[in-house]
Amino acid sequence: MPVEFLGIAATNDGSEIHPRSGGPFDADYTLRLAAAHAENGWDRVLTAYSSGSPDPAQAAAYIADHVDGLQLLVAHRPNLSIPTFAAKTFATLDHMSGGRVTVHVITGGNDHEQRREGDTLSKNQRYARTREYMQILKQAWTSPTAFDFAGEHYAFTDFVADVKPLQQPRIRLSFGGSSDAAYATGGAEADIYALWGEPLADTAGQIATVHAAARAAGRSTMPRIQVAFRPILGATEEAAWEKAYATVARIEERTEGGTKPLTNRHRLTDPENAGSQRLLAVAERGERFDRALWTVTARATGGGGNSTALVGTPETVAAALLDYWDLGVDILSARGYDLLADAEEFGREVIPIVREEVAKREAEGRPRGLDAVAA
Repeated sequence: MPVEFLGIAATNDGSEIHPRSGGPFDADYTLRLAAAHAENGWDRVLTAYSSGSPDPAQAAAYIADHVDGLQLLVAHRPNLSIPTFAAKTFATLDHMSGGRVTVHVITGGNDHEQRREGDTLSKNQRYARTREYMQILKQAWTSPTAFDFAGEHYAFTDFVADVKPLQQPRIRLSFGGSSDAAYATGGAEADIYALWGEPLADTAGQIATVHAAARAAGRSTMPRIQVAFRPILGATEEAAWEKAYATVARIEERTEGGTKPLTNRHRLTDPENAGSQRLLAVAERGERFDRALWTVTARATGGGGNSTALVGTPETVAAALLDYWDLGVDILSARGYDLLADAEEFGREVIPIVREEVAKREAEGRPRGLDAVAA
């Protein structure tokens, strides 16, 4: 199966190293960034979600209407709407985009952020709700006849969606998380399981856990695995590391030495979500791992989301990504700190190397995955 690359469809130019230059939805920048991905070899972009940000489904529709070919990963929280309504929303968007939609279901790992939109469930309750939500989406997209549902969080009778996705049999569901409840939910229901960039050995452990959860749920086909990084490239190794330390200096300047959060969504210390806790724990173990993984960016942002870097020349970063491909990672997610320029550079300098090497390995029939790496 060919490797896939996922970028970010930000609606403004703000990042950890500089504040945005305009409003939260910059229509021109949104399209320029999406087009940069489409023109530089990326497969898909994520329209992300937070409680106060522009709506990701509408941002995706805007991109779909103006940028051809680019696939769309649309973030969605189950607390936002009932699943029957969401099923219709995304099926309609799938038709509007010509079958380019994947939905990334976000359970939510921060109680304060969830309560901003009236969600008062506990973390484990949220995961139970997410599992029901994903089950209902699947059934709504595939059932030709009306069906009932009676669960802990949702109950309805005689529902049938007139609008089904253009994609058949249905839209794919992406999901992420690093807690036991997350592994159980995503292992059972997700088509794609998203992880943040950790050392190869730690990532192998997470993949094994996801696979075990999928088998425990009775699945014979495992979720595809996605891993996310922040690439920092240089023409030489020295230039890349100089850029990396300058990047962290900019982050620390914005956080005033680690005392001022970059956003109101994520604090710099003691994060609630297991994924951020894992990233900070890795950073405590060391700064550098494997070929190019660097944890200082994660530590500087409090493990805020996708925050571990891959540092080096395009060839070094490509080789590091191929190590994850060999491990069984199908989708490589990346975004830089200068979103537009870095999307162009990564697409131009790194993606072709990885695609060529993956094609070569597949032509040779080289095994990949946990068993192959262990051997």
